[in-house]
Amino acid sequence: MSNINPKTRRQKTVLLVETAMLTAVIAVMAFTPLGYLRIGPLELTLIMVPVIIGAVTCGPAIGAFLGGVFGITSFIQCFMGSPLGAVLGAISIWRTFVVCVISRILAGLFCGIIFRACAKHDKKQNWSFVVASVSGALMNTVFFLGSLALLFWNVEFTPEQATSLGGVDTVLKTVIGIAASVNAPIELIVCAILGSAVGKAVAVATRKLK
Repeated sequence: MSNINPKTRRQKTVLLVETAMLTAVIAVMAFTPLGYLRIGPLELTLIMVPVIIGAVTCGPAIGAFLGGVFGITSFIQCFMGSPLGAVLGAISIWRTFVVCVISRILAGLFCGIIFRACAKHDKKQNWSFVVASVSGALMNTVFFLGSLALLFWNVEFTPEQATSLGGVDTVLKTVIGIAASVNAPIELIVCAILGSAVGKAVAVATRKLK
């Protein structure tokens, strides 16, 4: 006979089901127009939202896992029409992998860690979801652009590559352009709103199931 407590078994089942559902959501968003809105050479992505939801409701480890799923789909996009991804991949596959995948793993991990730290001081959970969601979106941008600048800082694009990226001829200009454009602010606002609202709703629902 199994010595596993029925409540513990139910909690593990809920965790696995939620993780699987969020993984499926990321996959659907990544490979349909729901996930990436291309504005010229730049891309607006809201795939960080399910990563944030998983991080705040399931913990840092699941946040890191979902961030990795997001990162892998982002890396695959480099071979499926992403202008910036195609240029970076042509320069260095392994550096592009680090930029796409490792940065998202770290964003999901730290989003979960921040939520747990905030939840200890927010017993009614009025603001911890908002702080974690904003942090998750912000860290996704910071880790992505930071690793991009760090690993490709001295790269200058060829005239053809620069044309495909809307005229920017260096990685530094690309990083500044993304950070200063509509991409980062919109992602931050939308992820903060959806991540906190949906995350709190899912947390309440899963607590009832457990």
